[in-house]
Amino acid sequence: MIIIAGTIDLADPSRRDEAVEKAKPLQQATRDDEPGCHAYVFSKDPCVDGRISVYELWEDEASLAAHFEHENYFNMRTMLGEFGLAGADNNKYRVDHKEPVYDETMTPRADFFTLK
Repeated sequence: MIIIAGTIDLADPSRRDEAVEKAKPLQQATRDDEPGCHAYVFSKDPCVDGRISVYELWEDEASLAAHFEHENYFNMRTMLGEFGLAGADNNKYRVDHKEPVYDETMTPRADFFTLK
């Protein structure tokens, strides 16, 4: 699995809600039309005006590579660019293991308790 996590800061913070709303159809299209997409979320950061939080979850490198060639990707970039960007910081993470946050007693665990 590959996680993309990051932020996009708009030049005009007052337009963030408009940008997120306009992105909804592209988010849905990516989820619906692109194999290997498990999550594709561009949402308002509740603590920083003008900031959009990015979270994506992809099955593998092939599905992410296909996304980077898909019209949904180009349309999202173009649409966000029309709002004017002040900055962005997006990173990808390769995931080799996952497990629940809570163990069988519903205790949250920071360690990877199923690997023991």
